Amino acid sequence: MKRRVVITGLGIVSPVGNDLKTVWDNIINGRSGIDRITRFDPSELNSHIAGEVKDFDVSDFIPKKEIKQMDTFIHYGVAAGMLAWQDSGLEVTEENADRIGSIIGSGIGGLQRIEEMQKEYLERGARRISPFFVPASLINLVSGQLSIRLGLKGPTYAVVSACTTGLHSIGDAGRLIEYGDADVMIAGGTESSVTPLGVGGFAAMRALSTRNDDPQAASRPWDIDRDGFVLGEGAGVLVLEEYEHARRRGAKIYGELAGYGMSSDAHHITAPDQDGPRRGVEMALRNGGINPDSVQYVNAHGTSTPLGDKNETEALKLVFGEHAKNLVVNSTKSMTGHLLGAAGGVEAVFTALAVYNQISPPTINLQNQDPECDLDYCANEARDMQIDVALSNSFGFGGTNGSMIVKRV
Repeated sequence: MKRRVVITGLGIVSPVGNDLKTVWDNIINGRSGIDRITRFDPSELNSHIAGEVKDFDVSDFIPKKEIKQMDTFIHYGVAAGMLAWQDSGLEVTEENADRIGSIIGSGIGGLQRIEEMQKEYLERGARRISPFFVPASLINLVSGQLSIRLGLKGPTYAVVSACTTGLHSIGDAGRLIEYGDADVMIAGGTESSVTPLGVGGFAAMRALSTRNDDPQAASRPWDIDRDGFVLGEGAGVLVLEEYEHARRRGAKIYGELAGYGMSSDAHHITAPDQDGPRRGVEMALRNGGINPDSVQYVNAHGTSTPLGDKNETEALKLVFGEHAKNLVVNSTKSMTGHLLGAAGGVEAVFTALAVYNQISPPTINLQNQDPECDLDYCANEARDMQIDVALSNSFGFGGTNGSMIVKRV
């Protein structure tokens, strides 16, 4: 018999804040974290905007002498992981250490450090390559660093599946608990690719919004004038715990991870396909034994791309049929931008908070709804509502899809 899995800790580093109170206040009030890029001069690119993390002091989480040994994506992931752990109120002991692990992934990993080291090598030679270069860039080192800092001796590794990474990490971690390989897991995604190559690569694909004169209105899912996504950065991490384990210690429970589904489009490396997302959502519902008409809220992938938004709308209508018109669907990417491998983690935090607080965040900038996107997208204003069952979607390059269900407890 599968064991139940609940969410008992949340941690976030994001364009809209780096603690739960600030983040939720900004999200519910529709405040965008998107602005002109400050990390480098983007003027040679067609997109000059991003959702950058602000007012983040990594020395609050990592000793100063170790900071340079890690890329920024590791800083964000470790910070979000430690914040989630603190929020959970759990402690690691000799008795439980081998029952606690971590799966925090990234879609791209240490791109910033790779760019910096290549420049150093070309300008100053091979002797300038840092001995920390490789461990500073490896994606599994987020979980590795957390395991070292907290003393976690259970399953500790990384998932990499492009923009579905964060959600797949959470789903896989939940399964480890369900089937008895762990009692507690720290899981989510992290990303820091607001770099010349990171932004430049997506700009070269014509995937990014070029609404450079109005950054906070640039990410506009389901709006007829959407023109691409806005790159974001940060990390979102959950503490997952076996239900009885959490109940015995009187833990605060944000919600239950009640279903998880995966699928592949087998269609195209970047162009979306309705059938893959449909099957992923159906698998999550089947895994949780949940009737489609019991779902009330969807935190959508909702990237603000012309094809992607329409595709997800059609997939939801295929899954839910007539009930699709009763769903409240929103895209928090309208405020954060698209955090790539961290998106599923950050949006799982938002989904858990939506269930816990019984509020749907808004989709901001939805001024002129695309007639081909004809669901209720909670336009511009948060909504108090009953949310017993919520769905969160993530879709990634390569046609990889993930869907998770959070139930009210």
